[in-house]
Amino acid sequence: MTKTTKKSLNIGFISFRFSSTDGVSLETSKWAQVLEGLGHKCFYFAGECDRPEEVSYVVEQANFHHPKIKEKHHEFWSSTKRSHDDSLWIKSKTEVLYKDVKEFAEKYDIDVFIPQNIFSYPLNIPLTLAVTEYIAENSFPTIAHNHDFYWERKMFYVNSVWDYLTMAFPPTLHSIHHVVINSSARHQMAIRRGVPSTLIPNVMNFEEAAPEPDDYSKDLRQVLGIGPDDKLILQPTRVVQRKGIEHAIELVSRMQKKDPTKMVLVISHAVHDDEVGYVDRIVDYAKLMSVDLRFFPDLFDEKRGTAKDGSKIYSLWDIYPHADLITYPSIFEGFGNAFLEALHFKKPIVVNNYSIYEMDIRTKGFKVVFFDDFITESTVEESLHLIENKELADEWAEHNYALALEHYSYTYLEKRLKELLQKTHGLY
Repeated sequence: MTKTTKKSLNIGFISFRFSSTDGVSLETSKWAQVLEGLGHKCFYFAGECDRPEEVSYVVEQANFHHPKIKEKHHEFWSSTKRSHDDSLWIKSKTEVLYKDVKEFAEKYDIDVFIPQNIFSYPLNIPLTLAVTEYIAENSFPTIAHNHDFYWERKMFYVNSVWDYLTMAFPPTLHSIHHVVINSSARHQMAIRRGVPSTLIPNVMNFEEAAPEPDDYSKDLRQVLGIGPDDKLILQPTRVVQRKGIEHAIELVSRMQKKDPTKMVLVISHAVHDDEVGYVDRIVDYAKLMSVDLRFFPDLFDEKRGTAKDGSKIYSLWDIYPHADLITYPSIFEGFGNAFLEALHFKKPIVVNNYSIYEMDIRTKGFKVVFFDDFITESTVEESLHLIENKELADEWAEHNYALALEHYSYTYLEKRLKELLQKTHGLY
């Protein structure tokens, strides 16, 4: 533990990018909001960053989308043999990024690093190595926030970089306090790496009520082309295979056969770069199942704004109040932000029993329409009953909100971050 007389620390968040609406960026914003509420200052090192310029240190080659980083990434994860030239490239790129990390720490007088996912998800190996080496050489106080691990993804099973994975994913240094977002990750960290970790799930600001539709967003149904009497079924996720969107399509198709009300399944998030084939798959499946499936990736962003043609861009939260039912049929999730968002907006939700839901969330006692890997007749009947019975839906929503406030709120996060800063700097 590093003793300090400073009450206000300079926090250095480090990741591949702080941008867009991906889960890591969103959770970073929540941590920063809580830390700033405690009087600390937050700064950001990344390859792409949408934070204010005065607190951002942008290094293009830290981004996993950088052409050369992306090229080497595909090489490392497509073969079990690595060339000597590739080894030299890793070393030279690590040295370049090390200098950037050092300058970032010195420029902003950083007191503690909070790496976001770079010690668990190997999208830019030189960046991870550079940060690891800087921490090792300086015994630098670090709270590593690990969202996804390489051993959870099939695409990382075949590779030529096992030596680096063993060394730095995650690193086992005494000045690093590791944080994971679910129980499975905590168990695996202990088994695979012999490293203890702190479990801090994803959170939301349940202390504040979710925003109601205002003058800006009240026209959203009209913009989406959905009538006032139609049922808006919302799939509030990116279009990636592990989101299990086929289940949402099947559910809507089977509900429509029992209810004459027109139903529209809306996907609000963008298509993932590597999942173009999956988009074709679910479009074809929706046609086969006679489901009105609509994508609006350019209409929504993390914050409201204006498109190049002058049209409105809505925040992701603008659509939730208009939804009649939320579908969350994921096959795998590190935690589940969309689940928390549905609870925040007090909406009925249909959830697949993915492993982390079973281990960490279901046990809390939330009331949802629940299915286990496939849609049943009961799933369909319960979903329709919730849509048609507002009193029951509201009762479930209030119950769920109270549980979320207890387990997934900013108050809970503040308590856990204080505990970690007590360990790193003797604060609180």
